[in-house]
Amino acid sequence: MGQQGKHLNSIKVSHEKHTAACETEIMAIPETVCISMSQHIGAPCKPLVAKGDTVKVGQPIGDTDAFVSAPIHSSVSGTVKEISGIRSVAGGEDQVVIIETDGKQEVWEGVKPPAAGDMKEFIAAVRASGLVGLGGASFPTHIKFNPKNLDEVETLIVNGAECEPFITSDHRLMMEDTQDILDGIFAIMKHLDLKQAYIGVEENKPDAIEKLRKAIADSGHEDAIKVEVLRARYPQGAERVMVYEITGKTLDAGVLPADVGVVLSNITTIAFLGQYLKTGMPLIKKRITVDGNAVAQPKNIVVPIGARIADVIEACGGYKAEPKKILMGGPMMGRAVYSDAFPIIKNNNAILVFDGPQALIPEETGCIKCGICHKACPFDLLPVSMAAAYEQKDAEKLEQLKVMQCMECGSCSYVCPARRPLSFMHKMAKGFLKEATSK
Repeated sequence: MGQQGKHLNSIKVSHEKHTAACETEIMAIPETVCISMSQHIGAPCKPLVAKGDTVKVGQPIGDTDAFVSAPIHSSVSGTVKEISGIRSVAGGEDQVVIIETDGKQEVWEGVKPPAAGDMKEFIAAVRASGLVGLGGASFPTHIKFNPKNLDEVETLIVNGAECEPFITSDHRLMMEDTQDILDGIFAIMKHLDLKQAYIGVEENKPDAIEKLRKAIADSGHEDAIKVEVLRARYPQGAERVMVYEITGKTLDAGVLPADVGVVLSNITTIAFLGQYLKTGMPLIKKRITVDGNAVAQPKNIVVPIGARIADVIEACGGYKAEPKKILMGGPMMGRAVYSDAFPIIKNNNAILVFDGPQALIPEETGCIKCGICHKACPFDLLPVSMAAAYEQKDAEKLEQLKVMQCMECGSCSYVCPARRPLSFMHKMAKGFLKEATSK
């Protein structure tokens, strides 16, 4: 499909894909895991276990009756040591189940391939798996795959762009778990009755493009599933950007892909589904990239959900320099954490550990009205004007400037010669506007 010369604004970042050729390793099970009950957008889960309970791999340990939710499963076998609270990365408080592992990794008796004979069973199976968007959004997948206007949805887009610097976990997935990707696509197209699927991959991953195309050709589905080669630009992997680049359809803030006839899902989400339908093992582990100047052995590694960052770093040779900044995710949209005691959650795709020089942010200076931030914005917004309106607490002006269209990709901050934290200011502005208009 693709757009003939039509592209949204984007920026060229230094991709730093140091681990692209690093085959995935498996992390040893740590002595304890700390599994958060808040691992998706929507209502957090409530623990289904109590202190002293014995648990097994794949056993449900958290759930809720709330509509926007997904169950949480144990990634290990062992004993529930404690149920407590921790300060979340976002500043709130998350309930966690701390499990002391026994090293046996005994599998829960309820783990078996799910029934998925029809659409109802398929959606139930997706929810039971605990699957959420694994590209970062963490939206419960069973809701995404069952839109109200399903009869109007025709196209599946699989997001394999991975445009953030450093991160290569999706790239390794494409190279190592190719058949799982296709199996997931086949299942979704069958149950949602979709006629066409596109896998969007940036041009800087030629080996993955070749492998996917060969696998599709070998499957005999070249007409129904196509690999779309995308420019290696940021933020190519953003949902609204990906939909436009492949279909030409525009998504405003708040408009879902299904509203324009599209279901879009991250490639890791798709591959997990392909695995789950065959094995019945729910979402209990994650392939992540570990990189940065302060880690001894950058690599791609599969870790149990709930493993603490410190244990993951230890599995990568430990620190080789004092860490000045630790990011969960990429440098553009990831979150900085204040401790390596934080646990891995479902939508983590990277841990980046920067030493002093790599973590250094130049001192902010005054805006020179150069307009580079505007040229970088995928949606032609006016970052400087929005920042000024926020500083003046002008809700009406923020509405006029369409601040809610900002997806906080960080492009404006990245290109700003004055090093102004524009993206963060827009995030604050959106919160201010919501509060102002709700009164």
